[in-house]
Amino acid sequence: MVKQISVFLENSKGRLANVTRLLAQAGVNLYAISIADTTQFGILRAVVQDPEKAVAILREGGYTANITTILAVSVPVDVPGGLADVMEALHGAEIGVEYVYSTNRTVGGKAAILCKVDDGEKASQVLGQAGIQLLNQQELVQLSL
Repeated sequence: MVKQISVFLENSKGRLANVTRLLAQAGVNLYAISIADTTQFGILRAVVQDPEKAVAILREGGYTANITTILAVSVPVDVPGGLADVMEALHGAEIGVEYVYSTNRTVGGKAAILCKVDDGEKASQVLGQAGIQLLNQQELVQLSL
């Protein structure tokens, strides 16, 4: 399991620039990032090495931020069906997937895919039994670019 930060943002000019600058000034590196938005607000989701530090910095800056637990799975790069295997294993166990995003970090010809599911413990067991490699926080941030 991996901790991600989630930041609520008003959908206005400069908000994303401000958040990323706050993190950069605090020495917080973004290892994966996703933004979902509507016309009025967005949610930035990111994996960082020190999520507690990142959330503290963002809250000090006036942002609503929290930590969520997600799965990080390793799938083959440029091999059709790698993600499908993960999704089918979760579906077969009746585990709902709320969202998925990826990172540009890889190791040994495998990429990291990040998933928010409705039952992380069950998903970890199911994916492990299916032979799908799960990554922890440290393994994810240590992947090479």
